[in-house]
Amino acid sequence: MSTKTERLMSLRAARQLRRVRDFYSAGVLLWVAAAAWTGWTHPGSRQMWVSLLLLAVFAGLLATASVWLRRFQAAPGHRPAHHAAPGRARTRHTVLGPARTHHAAP
Repeated sequence: MSTKTERLMSLRAARQLRRVRDFYSAGVLLWVAAAAWTGWTHPGSRQMWVSLLLLAVFAGLLATASVWLRRFQAAPGHRPAHHAAPGRARTRHTVLGPARTHHAAP
């Protein structure tokens, strides 16, 4: 069973991965626009190739962050703890059956 500190760290790590993924997706959008613009205005130029290179870098980082986040969320030990009581409490009656007595039936 994980401790409270480990759960907090896992929640923080998931939140940070989501932020990083959002940042990389913004970078991908920026470099798609830049590559399209330079490809339209200056086809085959050095600026176009640099934009495409940076697009590939950000796309790779976005893919990596997405895979890590998916694996992190799918890990069995990283689920939030349920603090509510179960729907039906286990009592002696449900575990062992009804108590047997020697009283006469009414």
